[in-house]
Amino acid sequence: MIQAARSGKQNIVEGKAASLTSSEIHIQLLNVARASFQELLADLEDYLRTRKLRFWDTDSVQVKTMRKLGLSHNDSDFFMQIAETRDDETIANIIIVLIHQEDVLLRKHIENQIAKFINQGSFREALTKARIAKRRGQ
Repeated sequence: MIQAARSGKQNIVEGKAASLTSSEIHIQLLNVARASFQELLADLEDYLRTRKLRFWDTDSVQVKTMRKLGLSHNDSDFFMQIAETRDDETIANIIIVLIHQEDVLLRKHIENQIAKFINQGSFREALTKARIAKRRGQ
């Protein structure tokens, strides 16, 4: 689970770094990040199921509260403090809610990057156009 979470985060970071020169690699790494978080989600669901722990209902007060917290807090320390005082069942469910929120945000970001690529082209295309324009100018 730790590796899946770390891999998801690292692929977002690497994708952002790659975005300066390759839209395609950026999009691919964001998709790899989504897959890593989906792997973590499946592991958490297995964790709850095999231990006969309760899954929070999507309309429960707990899920609604966590959704609000996930939207208003972008600080891992905040969630770490919450985790220190909660049981395994609650922690797993909190992470599940946050993964679902993260997935929505990543999907929207990927869709935006694809639209940007379609509308503006790639870095390579921009370099080619600049090179052709320079040749024509000489």
